[in-house]
Amino acid sequence: MLLPALTLGKTATDAPVIPPVILVLGDSLSASYGLDRESGWVSLLEERLRERGMVYRVVNASVSGDTTAGGLTRLGALLDDHAPALVVIELGANDGLRGLGFEIIRNNLMTLVERSRAAGSRVIVAGLRLPPNYGAAYTDGFQAVFREVAETESVPLVPDLLAGVAENWDLMQADGLHPSAEAQPRILDNVWPILEPLLEASR
Repeated sequence: MLLPALTLGKTATDAPVIPPVILVLGDSLSASYGLDRESGWVSLLEERLRERGMVYRVVNASVSGDTTAGGLTRLGALLDDHAPALVVIELGANDGLRGLGFEIIRNNLMTLVERSRAAGSRVIVAGLRLPPNYGAAYTDGFQAVFREVAETESVPLVPDLLAGVAENWDLMQADGLHPSAEAQPRILDNVWPILEPLLEASR
């Protein structure tokens, strides 16, 4: 009887374990704009996972200036290349700063969620609040878009990525739009309570 061929030096029990991937699809808020990349909240997430013995590989696919439409153009290749177990969608700020209509932003975010789930990924949406100079009607409507997407698509929501940060000028860079290095742990703390249950479920 012929035995199945084995790769030299490898057995079923010592094959390398490929860690699941967390893909962060974001803009400058996740791309460490104006900072060393190692000090950004996504890099701090990698550190926290290691400290807690959670074996994941974090892929930061964030690009400064990106929009929800830009994320859609990039998402397919990222899903093919990394097959992420979990996708964190942190996009929309630049859409809002450009005053785009809520329906456009909403539809793009929903498509990002649906394409990610179709590829077998769990999804988290990170919501944002715009600066108050955009007017209450637009800023409130903008933030509501993220809630509507999360409710419609039944995905977890980070209500406000910059909660406790954007309103504190000591935690912002000189441009008033981008968080400082000191703010990054707070941003991670805003994400973690939503992210951790999905990580535990995956384990």
